[in-house]
Amino acid sequence: QVQLSESGGGLVQAGGSLRLSCAASGRYFSSYFMGWFRQAPGKEREFAAGINWSGDNTYYGDFVKGRFTISRENAEKMVYLQMTNLKPEDTAVYYCAATSRPGREYDYWGQGTQVTVSS
Repeated sequence: QVQLSESGGGLVQAGGSLRLSCAASGRYFSSYFMGWFRQAPGKEREFAAGINWSGDNTYYGDFVKGRFTISRENAEKMVYLQMTNLKPEDTAVYYCAATSRPGREYDYWGQGTQVTVSS
């Protein structure tokens, strides 16, 4: 079992940057594919970024357009989402998630961290 806890959200002006962190506990963290998702009020949850177990392969949602970078530190059981050039439409709750079966449903989710971008 894996427990996930996000941090690093907050209020930032448009054009600014934030770095989200996801701390994991439990065994076999390094074997999980990790993802970041977001959900804005009244909207469906959407995929923001994903990273494979080794960090060699990363994936991004279409809306990212080169502004976000996902990374992981397996020894520290941490996953990060560096977000730059933030826009008001990036305002959402951001969630960290883990799956043992890439491409399938995610098994574990964090509680989320709020990101608010002001114009």
